[in-house]
This record gives sequence, structure tokens and C-alpha cells, in this order.
Amino acid sequence: MATLKCIVVLVLAISSLSHVRVGAAEDGTISESRLPDHSLVSSHFVSPAGPQLTRTAVDYCNELMEMSLKRLNQALDLLQKSPSKHKADVQTLLSAALTFQQTCKDALEDHVPLNSYVEEIYKKMDYLSELGSNRWPWDRKLLQSSEIKADAVVAKDGSGNFKTVSEAIEAAGRGRFVIYVKSGTYNEKINTNKDGITLIGDGKYSTIITGGSSVAKGSSLRGSATFTITGDGFIARDIGFENTAGPDGHQAVALTISSDNSVLYRCSIAGYQDTLYALALRQFYRECDIYGTVDFIFGNAAAVFQSCNLVLRRPRSGGAFNAILANGRSDPGQNTGFSVQNCKITVGSDFSPVRDKFNSYLGRPWKPYSRAVVMQSNIDGEISARGWVEWRGAGGNTYKTLYFAEYENMGPGAGTSGRVNWPGFHVIGAPEATKFTVASFIGGNSWLPSTGVTFVAGLH
Repeated sequence: MATLKCIVVLVLAISSLSHVRVGAAEDGTISESRLPDHSLVSSHFVSPAGPQLTRTAVDYCNELMEMSLKRLNQALDLLQKSPSKHKADVQTLLSAALTFQQTCKDALEDHVPLNSYVEEIYKKMDYLSELGSNRWPWDRKLLQSSEIKADAVVAKDGSGNFKTVSEAIEAAGRGRFVIYVKSGTYNEKINTNKDGITLIGDGKYSTIITGGSSVAKGSSLRGSATFTITGDGFIARDIGFENTAGPDGHQAVALTISSDNSVLYRCSIAGYQDTLYALALRQFYRECDIYGTVDFIFGNAAAVFQSCNLVLRRPRSGGAFNAILANGRSDPGQNTGFSVQNCKITVGSDFSPVRDKFNSYLGRPWKPYSRAVVMQSNIDGEISARGWVEWRGAGGNTYKTLYFAEYENMGPGAGTSGRVNWPGFHVIGAPEATKFTVASFIGGNSWLPSTGVTFVAGLH
């Protein structure tokens, strides 16, 4: 059928696949020739912060456009197979493609002056906005077994196959590849696009992958990440990811994930500002400890945090407040957002002595359609009675288009009588809260059981 050789109209399609429009494509794929060419900017711009950051932003955009192309072609493939059967998958892939486009725009705006060349790049990126996953074939219940059947062993003392995590990942071939990382602190910067990587450590505070890059030290946001994974089916268990830049490092990412059907189980993710970059696609966090100050869980994934500890740390010198969630949903049709369920929101030991000097909030709206739900969680008294805080510079309409909600929380910070009175804030009931459970929000019943990770599909 001619309609199977299509380009998906992204902005319309992601809100409802019944509205998908199609256009001819010769081979049923999306042409790279109409995507942005990083060479357009590389020779014409120098960032006010220096040529290196210009180059970094341009390279990142090139990578993001390739990631968008990959997800759009995956969506086309699923539509060819069965549009009705794969509706949720296609919407997820399209949401990711749009997220990558927005991330590229953000990077260019941060580091490249706007002029005719950047405008040309934006025009080419608009092609993606006019476009309108395959689940990983899990083969073992990796997270349930106490016995580790590893394909590679990493040990600093030389008792394994490799001494660094990077070397072990580099050795991975196709299919599921299990890496056992023995106890130790591994100072590495890792960026991989390999599918099926599993990392299993000796404990979230025993096996730690660490780094200290930050924006304050000259890195880009993307470049500050200690560990970046874009390959699908990523699993991590009993391991820590850390950025040690400190509270004065400004943005300093410990972990960046744009891996579909990814699972982090009993992990620690520690940093300060921008600790966890949950960039895109479906993600599940169970029994993890996540530490930070400002926007320390940010991005535009469809992510569920279940039975986790979200720990507020002492902000930087002169910092005004802490905020946990900063979701980057930029389009109302994206099936993305953050769901925090049965978690404990508390303070770290470094924050306790100064807890009265700083306000702390559940989150703030990074983008106009930001979406975050906190439900059935224990909220410490350090969370402000307002609950949520404005994003400086956001237009007034943002507080109408965002979606922030709370359901059946407990603890001294859970009262909703003093919450913000924004049109987009809601105290919801069970029917609405059910939409943000593992089963409904990330389709977890179809892919989590085979991993062996413990999870609750619905409300507690």
C-alpha cells in the first residue's frame, strides 16, 4: 500500500495516531538529505564562550539528528507492520524524535549566536516537526537472579577480563551483554550507543562510576555527564553513577539516558545540579537513591520512579532553592513526563544543618507542557507548602499548559492546601492517577516482567 511508504506527521501524530497524515517516501524511510547538516554552522560561528563549545554544540546536534532519524524510521517500520497494535510504541518513538530536536535547539541557543546560518539549521529541523520500539528481546531475568552470569568482568585489581568499564562495553557485541563490575571506584567518562548493555555491581555504594566534569569547569551540559547511554534495553543493578563537581559546579550530570525500555534497579545516582538527565523514551527506576539540588531529575523521558529515595542536598553558595523535577515536555501530544510513586522525598546529611535557609520544591516547569506527578509518596517537611516553583522567564501561559499533580501523598510536606494555584496544578483522584502507573504510563506489563525487576503495575 502506498500509505505504508510514509512520513509520519509528528506534531499531529503523537497526540493520536488516528490523526496521522502520510506523505510519499521512495523507500519508506526518512531522507537524511533534509536533516540539518552540521557543516552549515561549523565554519561560520564562534560561541561567546569559545570555539570549542561551538564545535561541541554542533557535534551534539548532528548526533541528535541521527538519533531522531533512527527513532522516526523505527516508527515507520512499526506502522508498516501494524499501526493499531503498535500505537503506544509509535507515540513513544515520535515523542523521542521531537525531544531530540528540541534538545538540539536548546544546545544551539546556549552556545551559538542566532543569525542566518542558525536559522537555516532551524528550518531543516522543522522538517522533523513535519514528520508525522522495538522492545528489547529480553533473554534472561537478569535482575532477579542472585547469581551473576557475566559475559565480562571488570576489576581494578586485574582479577577480571578488564580493568575499566569502558573497555568492557567496547567489547560488547550484538545482543544482551552482561558486565559484572566488582567493588571499586571507577573514574571514567563513558558514552555508548550499544543496545543490550547490562551493568551489575556489588552494591550502589560499593561499585561506583564517577567523574567531575561540569559547566563551571568548561564542559557543555552534555559533556559533563559521567555516563551516557543511548542504546536500548539498558539495565543497571547494584551500581552507582556519580558526578563530584560539587554544588558550585553548576550543571554537572552524573547519568544521561535516552535508552528505550531501560531499567535501573537498586542504583545510586549522585550529583548536585542536573544529576539525572532522563532525556527520552521509556525508563523505570526502582529502589534507587537519587541525590541533587536544582533540577536534579530533568529531561523528557516517560519515566517512572518507584520506591526510590529522592534526596535533597545543600545548594551552591548563593543558591536560592532546590527543585527535584524539571520535565522538558514541549508538545501536548508527547506521551512523556515524570511519575514519582511510593518514593521518599527527604534531605541529606549535608543539607540538614542549613535546611531552614533554603526553600525546596517538588519541581518546576522547564518547558511549556511540562508534566510531573507525585503520588503515594512520603514528602519531608522541607518541601515548601507551595510545592512547586516558577521557572524564571517562562510565559504566563506555561502555568496553564503544564500538568503537575499530586495524589495520596503522606508526610509533613504532603499537605496541598497551600499549594500553587496555577491552572495546570491538580490534586487528582485514583482514575487520573492510574494513568501515571507503570502499566499505563510506560506499558511496563509488556516488558518489565522478563527482566525480573520488582515492580507494582498499578496504584498501591
